Amino acid sequence: MLPETRSWSSCRPGLVGKVPRHLAVILDGNRRWAERHSLPLADAYQAGADRVRELLCWCDELGISYVTVWALSQDNLYREPKVVDQIVNAVTEGLERIAAEGRWSIRIIGALEHLPHQEQAAALRAVERDSAMATGARLTVAVAYDGRREIVAAAQELLRAYAEGSIVGELTEQRLADFLSTAGQPDVDLLIRTSGESRLSGFMPWQTAYAEFYFTPVYWPDFDRRHFAVALAAYAERDRRRGL
Repeated sequence: MLPETRSWSSCRPGLVGKVPRHLAVILDGNRRWAERHSLPLADAYQAGADRVRELLCWCDELGISYVTVWALSQDNLYREPKVVDQIVNAVTEGLERIAAEGRWSIRIIGALEHLPHQEQAAALRAVERDSAMATGARLTVAVAYDGRREIVAAAQELLRAYAEGSIVGELTEQRLADFLSTAGQPDVDLLIRTSGESRLSGFMPWQTAYAEFYFTPVYWPDFDRRHFAVALAAYAERDRRRGL
């Protein structure tokens, strides 16, 4: 059973001050959560998917416009096929429920062509289409994603555009950023990683160049609004000088 959460009224005092415009979360610790609670792995991923929907509600209350979550890395695709299917199915079903509410637009990034089954990629693209007209926060979900490969792919597309003549002039950071899968979105302001790991593991190396990092030992399915409040309070205390 998921832990009981308190209302924002009991968490808000520490949140006075700045909040991120773009929040990213590495959703880590689902398997260990299942082991701790002696539950099937599928239950853990289902609980994690439900928690993403709660996260969006919390972000709405605070005016956070962009939320990005990393649900599955390309390296994760080398796990046991049954486990990969469980993860992808839980992510897809959770996103379908979110899209059905009509509150949040959803963008899927990553190498979906590498998913085990073509219908999985098709279902995720359908979620994008079904949520395209929503006017709330933008939820970006990284599935079969690898940050270095994203940059390489963007560079290849940019060079192709130069060769074809559709782009002329100086090569700039902004021009490369325009070919990333997150084009049109601001860079990440705050990155949260759950489960006690203190590394990026290849997640958005370009977009997190000036992000503030917050690492917590809490497993993702247990990450409630109290933990979220603590993370945002820590962010509000940071002095973001961007090298100045």
